[in-house]
Amino acid sequence: MNVLDSSIANVSLPAISGDLGVSTTQGTWVITSFAVANAIAVPLTGFMTQRFGQVRLFMASVILFMISSLLCGLAPNMTTLIAFRALQGFVAGPMIPLSQTLLLSSYPRAKAGLAMAMWSMTTLVAPVMGPLLGGWITDNISWPWIFYINIPVGIVAASITWALYHKRESVTHKVPIDAIGLALLVLFVGSMQLMLDKGKELDWFHSPQIVVMAVVAVVGFAFFLVWELTDKHPVVDLSLFKRRNFWSGAVATAVAYGLFFGNVVLLPLWLQQWMGYTATQAGMIMRPWGCWRSSSRRSSGSRSRRSTRGAMRPSRSWCSRWCCGCGRTSTRRPTSSPSSSRR
Repeated sequence: MNVLDSSIANVSLPAISGDLGVSTTQGTWVITSFAVANAIAVPLTGFMTQRFGQVRLFMASVILFMISSLLCGLAPNMTTLIAFRALQGFVAGPMIPLSQTLLLSSYPRAKAGLAMAMWSMTTLVAPVMGPLLGGWITDNISWPWIFYINIPVGIVAASITWALYHKRESVTHKVPIDAIGLALLVLFVGSMQLMLDKGKELDWFHSPQIVVMAVVAVVGFAFFLVWELTDKHPVVDLSLFKRRNFWSGAVATAVAYGLFFGNVVLLPLWLQQWMGYTATQAGMIMRPWGCWRSSSRRSSGSRSRRSTRGAMRPSRSWCSRWCCGCGRTSTRRPTSSPSSSRR
């Protein structure tokens, strides 16, 4: 449900922008707001887990995700939709980390690689089906339903999770809130995202506004590093980056997601605005990268079990294959023109 929502709205951006009376450039904030809020919320998962418990936090994340999805579908204008998407991205932050944590708690340590491979395979359906489903819903029903479909899925997920894990809650601790670290995190991430999003529109560093946001992002990031490395209860535990497997996996994921968003956001817009594709046809074009992800994930579990460096090898393989998938997507050509397909 979470991964589906990161890709299902991309092919619907022209329809959403047109219905709400804004440009497609402003419409991309539907995706940007979700991504920024999610990026802020994910590092807070560890802190919130200690305060509220794994099962309670996961259940709250799923329920609030359903509510915010309903609000997104009911949004009367772009400003409201962006606000609700930001809320949706924030409450979705703990969902993926905790789904992995709860899954690993159900398997012995020797089968952790197998468990994560199974988890990865379940997330393959959403990236492949997201653009297809989003395009079909937009063309045949209406764009609010790309958010409404989260509600029945969320009800099923919450019911199964509560049935399996309600008696296996983790121990909670009232750890202090790192308010300064959290404020610095929001400050530098928000400033950096605004700078990148508005840069082309305002002519980059020829604009004083862009210069100010860049300075705020750099200074905020520097203060964030110093504070988190010296605070007794940091909101983000930066000591994890001392481990080679962790930072190499983080770098591989960052590169892969950069390619991911570059393709799934810009390519559907280009196809629909300049090539005359419908939302459904644009969704069909986005299939290859999901198929390449599938081929890389099938072997991750067995590799991690056979190698003591398994956490790093699948990450490099996954990143390289994703690059190939994005390359294949960008060079894909339709077998027939959009007009002939409609006929």
